[in-house]
This record gives sequence, structure tokens and C-alpha cells, in this order.
Amino acid sequence: MQRYLIEQMNQAAIEFVRKYTHEDGTLIWRDEWPGMDGSDDGYESFLSFPMLYLIGGSENLLSEGQRLWEAVTRQFTEYGQIHNEYDGYYDWMHHGESGTYFHYLCMSDPKHAENLKRADRFSRMYTGEDPEVPNYDPALRMMRSPINGSRGPCFEMTADDWSTHRPVLAHYPAPYEDVPGHELEDPTAALDWDNDAVFAEILKTMNARMVPGDVPLNLNSTSLIGNSFMLTGEEKYRRHVADYVTAWQERTDQNGGITPDNIGPSGQIGERMNGNWWGGYYGWRWPHGAHIVCEALLIGAQNAALLTGDLSHLDLPRSQLDMLWSHRIEEDGVQKAPSKYAANGWYGYGRPHPNHYIHLYNLSQDEEDLRRIEERCGPIGQWPKSSTFYKAGTHSPQHWLAAMLGKSDTYAQDAVETTLAWMNHRLDEIRKDEWKPEEWDVHHWQNINPVIPEGLLQMSMGSPSPIYHGGLMHARIRYFDPEQARPGLPQDVAAFVDSVTSDAAAVQLVNTNLNQGRTVTLQAGAFGEHQFTRSEVVEGEQLTENKSIDSNAFTVELPPGTEIRLHLGMKRFANKPTYEFPDFAG
Repeated sequence: MQRYLIEQMNQAAIEFVRKYTHEDGTLIWRDEWPGMDGSDDGYESFLSFPMLYLIGGSENLLSEGQRLWEAVTRQFTEYGQIHNEYDGYYDWMHHGESGTYFHYLCMSDPKHAENLKRADRFSRMYTGEDPEVPNYDPALRMMRSPINGSRGPCFEMTADDWSTHRPVLAHYPAPYEDVPGHELEDPTAALDWDNDAVFAEILKTMNARMVPGDVPLNLNSTSLIGNSFMLTGEEKYRRHVADYVTAWQERTDQNGGITPDNIGPSGQIGERMNGNWWGGYYGWRWPHGAHIVCEALLIGAQNAALLTGDLSHLDLPRSQLDMLWSHRIEEDGVQKAPSKYAANGWYGYGRPHPNHYIHLYNLSQDEEDLRRIEERCGPIGQWPKSSTFYKAGTHSPQHWLAAMLGKSDTYAQDAVETTLAWMNHRLDEIRKDEWKPEEWDVHHWQNINPVIPEGLLQMSMGSPSPIYHGGLMHARIRYFDPEQARPGLPQDVAAFVDSVTSDAAAVQLVNTNLNQGRTVTLQAGAFGEHQFTRSEVVEGEQLTENKSIDSNAFTVELPPGTEIRLHLGMKRFANKPTYEFPDFAG
């Protein structure tokens, strides 16, 4: 089923591109698109192409993925959102979404000359090295605005910037209860963004308080810098990520253990917010609260831990999950934690969602983090199974964790069956889609893209899918085809990592070809950051081979029709992470 799905997605990608793009790769859509929003959605429509290639998809997915990335870049340059091949200005939730596409391309082909130049240029905009794009202040270790990009930091948002989002945000709680002339008693109440007079006051208030300055969301930028480190190995990139994450840890300590969601232009907490540590852009109050704050802290900490090998960086997101839990209440026998903060205190109580905790535990492998999941989110293995795909196909990690802990015997079959069902559903949507490009929303293509490999990634690489708003691919095992000298599972080979621990992983390998042998190279970690220490071959219940290994990669020969299970000892974070391919002769 895994090999069948890969092949079907290879073909589905062709149908998808043929229907919705011009010959030059640009999307068949309207002639104009206003505001600062939208280019991320164009990129998201195809970001799964290089992701599937990394798993074992066709060569066409890489070449088409690169061509379509460049086409989206040209198209949204014409619309006005992109400048010098990068978003002119927007926030790092959206930069993070689109950035994963570029990172997957770099990971797939780390010697691509133009992408190497782009990666360097993009990173310089966020390390303080580009004087024409001064998004980052290295002296204060802070970003200068929550709205930033290739045009530099934005210090005043305009009505045009929000033109496409006003109808959407009219359904969200207001950014503040005390917008002049439109005061509210209830922090969950909305204001009418579609009313020009009301919107004018909202925008004026947001500009006065939210910009300029830094916000936790900007930690998503560390993936962009981490990408450059994996390409080049230059120490300045590692140092920047560690320094920036450490700066947010220090602000958290300074604020009594709560990460402030706004840092003013001189580096002071609450400087533009009447001294309040809450109220910033994508902060504890607006629009999503704790979910996005903790996600950004988690992405930054994951990247710092990856680049330095120091897992203590994970204390930053862990501390905020613990802080929220300390403010829990009990309702109907259920412990619930808050998700937002406003003038009257914490609110928005609910049972903690397990996903942040799962990503934390995946990297830490700390038993205390596992205990946090069970205590706060309910028994592992008893959560409802996710049967839908969000946006570009994000696959829930909850069932995956249950399988890794031996609490699900059906995970692998469920993953392939759910993926097949949703791929078929999306193909049906494509084939019956009415041809009205002028009426399509900017999310139209990502919602029906039939290339949805996240479930296959979880199965084969032994990790949750990357965090959607910009997380890197923190996988336990990565595969290469030594005969083709390319990433991904070789033709006919399938893999299932059925167990991961702090110092080991177990993987089932199958050569589905009954006539030809195959070879596959296994790498410890998505970036070779781990080190294999031993390999035990298990056939049935019998240990048939036990070898010591001292390498981050080795090659396995699979005769025709072979199925084996390997127990692999592993020392985690023992090596400098890199996109470089392993030595296939090893």
C-alpha cells in the first residue's frame, strides 16, 4: 500500500498541475490580488511535492517542485506580495508556511546553485547582515517588527495590507477590548472589520501597540536560518539561532516565567502596550492565543536543540506548557488549561491539545514529557482518530505516538487507508471542479492537492509530520537510494519505523519486487545528526545478525521479495546536522 500510494501520488501530481497551471507553471487565476496576504497559499499549494520526493516519490516531483516554486514567486511578484523572490512583508506564521516548501527543495538538492544563493540572501535579511533589509537588531537580539520581509521591517500597517483579511477577521474576537469608541466588556466579542469607521480605529490601535517591536512568532524565522546552516555549515547561523532563542528565554525569566508576547523597539517588555506583557501580534490574546505562542517557542527551541545538540533549549516551550497547566481549573471532572489572557486574566479554558506535547516529547524523549501528555491530554491510544486533513494535508501525530508506544496495532493500516481515502476525495474534487478561477479563494489549490504524504512520512521516518507553520523535518531515520544517488526510498522498497526510544529505533524494510534485489541507505536523523551504534536483524522472533556500527549511515541489501526488521541502536544529536548526502559506498 505504501508503494502503491507513492506511485498514485506521482501520477496525481501531474493531473493536478495540468488542470490548474499555465504552461509556465503559474496558477490559472485572477489578474490581480491585493494586500500582503496570499503568496504563502500559492507556495502551500505545491509544498508537498518535494516532501513526497524526500520519501521516495518520482524525480518529476523535484523538478516540478522547483519549477512551480519559481512560477509562484514570479506570479506573486506581479501581484505585489513578493519582492526579490521573498515576501515583501508579512508575519512569520505565514512566512513559516511558505518557507517549508523552500526548505524541502534545499533538503532534496543541497547543491542547487540558485537555491544556495537564495538561502544566503534570505537568511541575511534575518541575521542583521543585510543593511538594506534590517529586520533584525543584533545588538538587542530582537526582530524590529512582527511584520517583516524582503522590504524590511514594517512600522505601520495600512488598510490595503488587510484588504483580503477584513471579512475573515470580522468573525474573530477583537484584538483589544478598549479600541477607542468601540469598547467591549467581553474579550471574546468581535468588532466589525467590514465597517470602514470601525476598521480605521482597529488599525490605528494595532499600529500604536503592535508595531514596531518583537513577538514570539518571529522565532519561526529560526527554521530559515537553520536551513542555511544545514546547507553551508557556517557557524554564524548556529550562533544566531542559539542567541535568538536564548534571548526569548531571558525575557521569559525577566517576566516571572511567562513569555511576554510583545517587546518594544528599545527591547523593553510591554513598551508599546502600557507595560502589559500581553496583547502583542499573534500573542496571548489575539487571534489564536497560546496555540501559536507555544508553537513558535517550540519551533525555535527545536531548531536550537538540533543545531547545538543542547536539549535544554526545550525548557522554553516546556515552561509555558507547565505555566498554562498551573492555571488550570476543573469543570465536570475534567482538568482544563487556559488558552488566552486579557485585562481580566486567563480565559478560554479547555483540555490541552496533545500535539505540542507530542512534538516536545519526540525531540526530548524525556519520560517526564510523556507523563505530561498522559496527565493533561488523556490516555495515549484512547484519543479520537483524526480522519481529516488540514490545509495541505497535515496528518495528526496522535495515532503515530500511540503506535510508537505499542498502544496501536492498526496505525500503519489506518495511515495508508486514510491517505488513500483523502487522495481519492481530492481527485474527485478536482475532476468535478467548476471552472470559475475568478471566484476561487487563494486557498483553493492547497485544499484539493492530492499529493498528501504526511502519513507516509510518519510511517517511514519515525516522527510526527513537521510543525505546519515552519517546523523542520525532525525525523528519526531518513532513506537514500544508493544506486540513483538520490534521497528517498528506492523503487519497490517500503519502510515502517514501528518503535522509537531515546537510544534506539526499529524499522521494517520490504523489497516488494519478487525478481530484483534492491539496496537502501539508512541515515540516523533527517540531517545525519544522530549516530548508529548497532544493528540487529530480526526474522520472526529470532535475532539472526548483530553488528556494531559507528556511523550516521549504512546500506542494506534486500534480495527479491525480502522483508526484514532491524533493531538500531542510536546516539542522538552526536553529529553536526547537514543536508549533505551520506557516502553511499559505506
